[in-house]
Amino acid sequence: MFNALILNQEEKRTLASVEQIDEAQLPEGDVLIDVDYSSLNYKDGLAITGKGKIIRNFPMVPGIDLAGTVVSSQDERYQAGDKVVLTGWGVGENHWGGMAQRARLKADWLVPLPAGLDSKKAMMVGTAGFTGMLCVQALLDAGVKPEDGEVLVTGASGGVGSVAVTLLAQLGYKVAAVTGRAEQNGPLLEKLGASRIIDRAEFEQPARPLEKQIWAGAVDTVGSKVLAKVLSQMDYNSAVAACGLAGGFDLPTTVMPFILRNVRLQGVDSVSCPTEKRIAAWQKLVELLPDSYFEQACTEIELAEAPKYAEDITNGQVTGRVVIKL
Repeated sequence: MFNALILNQEEKRTLASVEQIDEAQLPEGDVLIDVDYSSLNYKDGLAITGKGKIIRNFPMVPGIDLAGTVVSSQDERYQAGDKVVLTGWGVGENHWGGMAQRARLKADWLVPLPAGLDSKKAMMVGTAGFTGMLCVQALLDAGVKPEDGEVLVTGASGGVGSVAVTLLAQLGYKVAAVTGRAEQNGPLLEKLGASRIIDRAEFEQPARPLEKQIWAGAVDTVGSKVLAKVLSQMDYNSAVAACGLAGGFDLPTTVMPFILRNVRLQGVDSVSCPTEKRIAAWQKLVELLPDSYFEQACTEIELAEAPKYAEDITNGQVTGRVVIKL
């Protein structure tokens, strides 16, 4: 028997409780894993609190991330004792996820834990950091160079944003970080490498079709009117990597930035990202993330604390990463 956070639904309310389950209850898969750590992402927060329609089938074990050790494998790519990491693929949404001491998963969903990371550090990166790396890679692929000018990161105090700020600074970019809690989060963001802090309120005013050109590139985690404002301020021939909708999934913008300033809007998805791209992104994260990243911006919690922190993360009250020790 082992512990798992189980979500059930009663009268359209999502209820979360830690329960003891056994291996036979786990869903089908090729690889059985002892989970060392999971993490709490914004999507997990929506799932656990029921504030977002993330989960369709109950009961469900949430947790879109996990890192751990292979117990047994029916796939030749993995052997007992191998360290692995998982992000995405609908795990924790429609297949039981990481917030349990054991998980059974498809081998295709796993990535070998790269040298230089342990399970806890991998979850300090997690889906958020992995997505942040994919966003930064999108800007690199678009040809945005440090000498082109400032790069903007919205939602900079969240998981994706804080990693994006760190990676961009490590690559030599001048980073402007947008946060809703500038006084509280400014010192941390500056420590991660932001050269200036901007209050989110400046990006919540309705955008004109085109505003003054300021940004050579941008990573947006917010969507809605914030992304519309960002697009209106992009330099000629610049690029925006968009990966989030914390502010809403609408986009009240015009075609003007695209057809008059040659702006590229690149969507970034981490859930179904191909394996080769995943392995390359994890390798790049190991190379680029400094030791200082792992010394801050992280809260370690027990499984029973996950519902409280899920409430906090959906209310914008969590800075940096939350990892769950299993």
